[in-house]
Amino acid sequence: MPDNIKLTQYSHGGGCGCKIAPGVLEEILNSQFAFPDNKNLLVGNHSKDDAAVYDLGNGTAVISTTDFFMPIVNDPFDFGRIASANAISDVYAMGGKPIMAIAILGWPIDKLPASVAQKVLEGSRAVCAEAGIPLAGGHSIDAPEPIFGLAVTGMVNLENLKQNNTAKEGDLLFVTKKLGVGILSTAQKRELISEAHFTQLLKQLTQLNSLGEKLGKIEGVNAMTDITGFGLLGHLTEMAEGSKLMAEIEYARLPIIDGALEYLEKKVVPGATNRNWNSISNKVTFADSINQQQAIHLLADPQTNGGLLISVSENSVKEVEELLIQNRYEAFSKSIGKMAAASSYSITVR
Repeated sequence: MPDNIKLTQYSHGGGCGCKIAPGVLEEILNSQFAFPDNKNLLVGNHSKDDAAVYDLGNGTAVISTTDFFMPIVNDPFDFGRIASANAISDVYAMGGKPIMAIAILGWPIDKLPASVAQKVLEGSRAVCAEAGIPLAGGHSIDAPEPIFGLAVTGMVNLENLKQNNTAKEGDLLFVTKKLGVGILSTAQKRELISEAHFTQLLKQLTQLNSLGEKLGKIEGVNAMTDITGFGLLGHLTEMAEGSKLMAEIEYARLPIIDGALEYLEKKVVPGATNRNWNSISNKVTFADSINQQQAIHLLADPQTNGGLLISVSENSVKEVEELLIQNRYEAFSKSIGKMAAASSYSITVR
């Protein structure tokens, strides 16, 4: 493989920052067709959840999801790892266990050698092996930009199924990864990132959210989703509105990845941040003490393979905190806010 190939230079976006903005996506998905009801389809287009869920009628359900994007890092092996971990996360976010994956590959064969695509697939196989699932097949096309991702199938016991629109008033909120990876990813593409910051970025981007399967077994985990391209504000808005509630966020408690504030001072902001913010700006209010511009850049920052966002009943908080600590998530074992009765805003940041 040629050493001078930098995958991020072959795509106009990267990672979950490639996502279409929420407002535009709603327009695309709008339909006049009345689809027939299917009593076994527990989660589908009627909600904004992470995956589709189909009841098998025996106390278990199939989880089906897909996710793909353009390179967020230059190394093809790492790109395959990141894209795969991100896709598998949707199954974990439903409280499920992945069982199989199928690859989705778009490759500009006139610009990049097949040997580079082979490295992408090898990275995917490595993460699938870590998740304990086979990369069982896939489909490829000749495309103008490199694209990779997975379609993932999972299973879940119905009693463990978690959705993003079932939070309860009074629930406490937790996250399991630091925010700001979109900022660091943009710094990398602009060749501004330090080696230390890139090392921590890569570690977080490739980390599986397998904790979601364990969280699914806790009854008091009322709602769960993963934080990806719409940023914390976008995915929390979906949780709040879907649950007919609002969310209150304690800004000082949010975990921010090292270097994010440093690069913000250098005007390093992903293009998707402003698209995300424009889609929800009328739904969020800030306390006067908050640096609003900084908060917007961090909370609307598009995350790739971001952490789980968990809404937990007060009676189960201790159990969740203990689970986080036992699984080496000590830094995320304190809540970042809570769910409250609906108001004129979906989110308050204070």
